[in-house]
Amino acid sequence: MTATQLTLMQIDNYGPWTVTPEPRREMDLQTMQSRLFADLAQFVGARGGYVFFTRFDNMVAVTNGLDRTDHELLQESVGNRYPVTVSLGVGVDEVPAEALETATGLVQNAGSAQSSDRSEAFAGSFHDDAADDDVHVAHFDVNDATGKYTDRLNEFDTFINIEQGYASLMRYMREAHGGLSFFVGGDNVIATCPDLSAEEYRGAVDHVADEAEVQLKVGVGSGPTAHEAGIRAKHALEDCRYEGTLVEFA
Repeated sequence: MTATQLTLMQIDNYGPWTVTPEPRREMDLQTMQSRLFADLAQFVGARGGYVFFTRFDNMVAVTNGLDRTDHELLQESVGNRYPVTVSLGVGVDEVPAEALETATGLVQNAGSAQSSDRSEAFAGSFHDDAADDDVHVAHFDVNDATGKYTDRLNEFDTFINIEQGYASLMRYMREAHGGLSFFVGGDNVIATCPDLSAEEYRGAVDHVADEAEVQLKVGVGSGPTAHEAGIRAKHALEDCRYEGTLVEFA
């Protein structure tokens, strides 16, 4: 069985704050967003979870192993060190997209993302760590991205090719399986998924090759936390490189 605990982290009243009392310098905003992401990633990562930046004012975390107290401490830490606060919603489901739907609904029910009346809202249910459920993580990367793109094309054209592959994969995994895929830099995409077969992962790889003309490979791992599942997925991806295969399970 698989059960993914997902946390939506949404900055409170961020849009209005960026232009009050007047528009703020863009690089100051980018710096703050990147530092906030780094702090959240360090906090959650130290507890075995993963955080993905999505749009930076909204971030999605796989938080199996983190409880209510951990989430409250995260909010307190952000509130003490940043000029903004974050609201949190937590959902658990076998299908990651359904867990995120639950988490999102809880934050939305607490008030608009641009409401000055909403600050540090927090609601949700938590995975029972005693249950025999695992998180499933798939680590995708592009076959020979350096040879095909980085060493041949200018950076922007390389970026376009990688992003087209990511967009194709992200849409396919969401629509076909309820999996959530996140770009993590370079030519790497990490997905949190329900329990899928090798044939289903091969279907995703084939779809991206056909639609975006980008050839992916993927290693898949499972474990009680995103960190443990992700490390196993990384080792499985190394098996792909060594064996010359497109799909490997840890």
